[in-house]
Amino acid sequence: MTETAIRRARAGDLEALAELLEAHSAGLRARLRARVPATHRALLDADDVLQVTWLEAFLQIERLAGDTPAAFSAWLTRIAENNLRDGVRELERDKRPDPRRRADPQAAEGLLEALRSQITSPSRAAAREEAARLLEAALAGLPDDYARVVRLYDLEGRSIEATAAELGRSNGAVHMLRQRAHDRLRERLGRPGRYLTEPG
Repeated sequence: MTETAIRRARAGDLEALAELLEAHSAGLRARLRARVPATHRALLDADDVLQVTWLEAFLQIERLAGDTPAAFSAWLTRIAENNLRDGVRELERDKRPDPRRRADPQAAEGLLEALRSQITSPSRAAAREEAARLLEAALAGLPDDYARVVRLYDLEGRSIEATAAELGRSNGAVHMLRQRAHDRLRERLGRPGRYLTEPG
């Protein structure tokens, strides 16, 4: 891995970035396998984490600071470990599901506060319609898997298991995709927390 390849990747050369990611695959996979808790290995494995990590690397390569192999490796490892942490945390949270979500799956808990409230006036209706338009525009700019997980879980109110089955992913992968999708939506929608709430 050379500094030239890293500079090319940072400049938008996707082939160079793919080669860099491939060069890191074996080592990062082994690192992640050692860190997935035994209690979650049936629902989350290293390849789940790597798939989301590669996607995030393509989306965030311009944020890499530095052209050295050490800087690239540290940046990629940090993305992978953040994904693993989020996947494990959400699997733990699955053991304590939000009772509001079970009671009212149509509410699409955890995504748009403006769309969750009952319409009480024409101005409120206009605000909800504007929020829906903003969300649709933001979703249109996301990678397909990110947009699909938000639509299935947050907007349609499907369970993690049903969402995972629809996407052909593990439960852990769905949690990671959803977390990263929410991160990207926050960036696109502007003010953090304006529409998104914490997942249940």
